[in-house]
Amino acid sequence: KGMVAAVSVGIVNGEAVCDLEYVEDSAAETDMNVVMTEDGRIIEVQGTAEGEPFTHEELLILLALARGGIESIVATQKAALAN
Repeated sequence: KGMVAAVSVGIVNGEAVCDLEYVEDSAAETDMNVVMTEDGRIIEVQGTAEGEPFTHEELLILLALARGGIESIVATQKAALAN
């Protein structure tokens, strides 16, 4: 058991981006929502290629980016709960 967090990632103008803002999300070539536990176990992945399909390598890049974002979110959650 432990913390759970979610983040959106995507490919915008050919670049992997974490925590997409609305403008980025609406312009993304690939948009993905990822939910993970604090130790990196995947609960949910939902991704859509808005134009061209994305590659397996891009999927792995987005999952790694999501994990980093989720680690940051979990750290913030833990700090808030500690206060």
